[in-house]
Amino acid sequence: MKLHDLRPNPGSTKKRKRVGRGIAAGQGKTAGRGTKGQNARSGGGKGVYFEGGQLPLARRLPYKRGFTNTRKIYYKPVNLKDLAQFDFDEIEVITPEIMAAIGLIKHPSDPVVILGDGEIDTALTIQAHRFSASAKAKIEAAGGKIEVLPLT
Repeated sequence: MKLHDLRPNPGSTKKRKRVGRGIAAGQGKTAGRGTKGQNARSGGGKGVYFEGGQLPLARRLPYKRGFTNTRKIYYKPVNLKDLAQFDFDEIEVITPEIMAAIGLIKHPSDPVVILGDGEIDTALTIQAHRFSASAKAKIEAAGGKIEVLPLT
């Protein structure tokens, strides 16, 4: 079998109806459109927006107010009290990867902000994309260090 041998199955296709080709063809004169009126004209008929004079759905729905800032960075917050409940004896540097591993954030690629709610008594080096002023003060008061990661 070759490409030129391919044919549709018998009975699976019909010839297209040629309308407006004389009265003997059965679809002559008005070509199946009826007589006169909007739908008999070329380009006739109502648009998809038209609902018979009823207020269209697109106008009945509430308006979408404002806009969405596509450049906004959504930080994942981690409080000091969340970090304090874990035992970081053998770990010196807390990274977003470690935070994701212990379940504080979902994805290690998410931008992280460390907030100052709670107390921390261990000297830790914490890496995050942002720190609140109170978190920074509490970490440094406990003898720890902060490292600000760049946003990618």
